[in-house]
Amino acid sequence: MAHQFTRRDFLRTSTAASLGIAAGSTLLTGCAEAAARLGNANMVGYNPPPMDLIKVGFVGMGNMGSGHVNNLLKIEGCRIAAVCDIRPERVKWAKERVVAAGFPEPAGYTGGDLEFERMCAQEDLDLVYNAAPWRWHTPICLAAMKNGKHAASEVNIALSVEDCWKLVEMSEKTKKHCVMQENCCYDQTEMVALNMIRQGLFGEIMHGECGYLHDLRGLKIHPTYYQGMWRLYQSIHRNGNLYPTHGIGPMAWCMDINRGDAFDTLVSMCTKSVGLNEFAARHYETATSDKDKEFYAKWRDQKYTLGDVNITLIKTKKGKTIICKHDTNLPRPYSRDFLVQGSRGLLRKYPTEVVHIEGLTQGHNWEEMNSYKDKYEHPVWKAIKEKAKGAGHGGMDFIEDYRLITALRKGICPDIDVYDSVAWSAIIPLSEESISKGSTPVKFPDFTRGAWKNIRPLGVSQWL
Repeated sequence: MAHQFTRRDFLRTSTAASLGIAAGSTLLTGCAEAAARLGNANMVGYNPPPMDLIKVGFVGMGNMGSGHVNNLLKIEGCRIAAVCDIRPERVKWAKERVVAAGFPEPAGYTGGDLEFERMCAQEDLDLVYNAAPWRWHTPICLAAMKNGKHAASEVNIALSVEDCWKLVEMSEKTKKHCVMQENCCYDQTEMVALNMIRQGLFGEIMHGECGYLHDLRGLKIHPTYYQGMWRLYQSIHRNGNLYPTHGIGPMAWCMDINRGDAFDTLVSMCTKSVGLNEFAARHYETATSDKDKEFYAKWRDQKYTLGDVNITLIKTKKGKTIICKHDTNLPRPYSRDFLVQGSRGLLRKYPTEVVHIEGLTQGHNWEEMNSYKDKYEHPVWKAIKEKAKGAGHGGMDFIEDYRLITALRKGICPDIDVYDSVAWSAIIPLSEESISKGSTPVKFPDFTRGAWKNIRPLGVSQWL
């Protein structure tokens, strides 16, 4: 859902988030906080009643949302029954897409930031799926579950520790799944790595490296790409690891996080901010119109809080380590810096896909992954890749949507549950807290209240 995101809006929500962080981390941290929260982790492995048809209400038909709408129209047993966006033209687009695909015209909700609440209350839906700007993800999911619908959200699902807890407690109270749709978990190479790990090629997993390293300067400093330039305002007002889940989601799967292990402690640090100012200054110098010069002059002189490179270090309960990076304000090729290392070898994805496995790889060399990708292609990827051809990000966007809809239809717990969703997203506020305290260690809340100790299979390895 798009909206005009103002500085006042940001300060109001970020101040509330900061208060939530302070309350959650200073007064009650880690196990103490978990013990103080009501309820129990009753959504771990929870299988909902199966349904033949999943009626979806979709909120936010922007850059990612439009792709998800197109995916859902191709998945058997799924019907988009309602659409919501602040922009009437996007609601009109979605309605036309649904009708063109041979389905009844969905109900439309538009015109205000809170129209999703009306949709959730009025429509007969099974799932509310949203690809809104970040600050709306938690409110939309809460409104969905409060009104008896499962909830799914684009990343990140929450921006504060308190909002993480709200999602957990609402999911447990209503017995509705709350899922963050992390597409990178379903990328081909990450799924090959997961399959190789499950078959013991790397021995005991000890260390991982990951992140989101993507030059977004031209998209952040752009008048229309992020509606209302909402993502640039995050860079102006927040300093931390603001987009961790593309890297940490696949890594958490590889390390059995919440399935025998859990995140324990985090330390985060950032460089100073230079990249966005330099980018705007160069475009100001080359601008050919007064309008463009005025636009770039504003952002050239803006003070940005977000450091250009963030490095966050995470230690798990069982002594594994993770480096998670955020780097979006400097020139660079795209990378998620994916590396997983065990007692018998390691795999790296960027800039080339290579492995080293003791007893198989010659000497101390790397070898290309090609032969391993063929041999260890994940069963899920193998089963769905033909259906996913042509979908966003090489097909992984379709696979994540297909898996969610199929799980709800079969009455099976989705691959990513509410505890995964909030654990991965909590890195954002915890990294901000660590930086604000001079890069001191910060404890992760235990959103599972101890249920992480129970070894259980990852859903994506159990069914097709």
